[in-house]
Amino acid sequence: MILGVGIDLIEVSRIRDSLERFGDRLARRILRPEEFQYCMSHPDPAPYVAARFAAKEAVSKAFGTGIGATLGWQDIEVRRLESGRPEVLLHGEARLYSDSRGCRNLHLSLTHTVHYASAVAVLEA
Repeated sequence: MILGVGIDLIEVSRIRDSLERFGDRLARRILRPEEFQYCMSHPDPAPYVAARFAAKEAVSKAFGTGIGATLGWQDIEVRRLESGRPEVLLHGEARLYSDSRGCRNLHLSLTHTVHYASAVAVLEA
């Protein structure tokens, strides 16, 4: 049974502008350490940071909470499996909230181009 669906779209230029203006402060705020290392290992980290930003927004929308009081940026982690498939790991409040909702699977799809990054998340019981 589907418990929730979330989607997000962001302009990569918004993230790129923030990275240029504030350094890695935004990236460190929204990314967990492994995510940060992965994104910053690319010559242009902006599309990768943007995709993870969109993923975390999509997951929080699928839960129906958004980022804020219930779920925080650091509660949601996106990893890239060897196959290239993205995987979501929930930490802290997100893990507790997921368990309380009866969530058994969390599916995630990411995409990014030069201009946009998007994510879709599906929560399944």
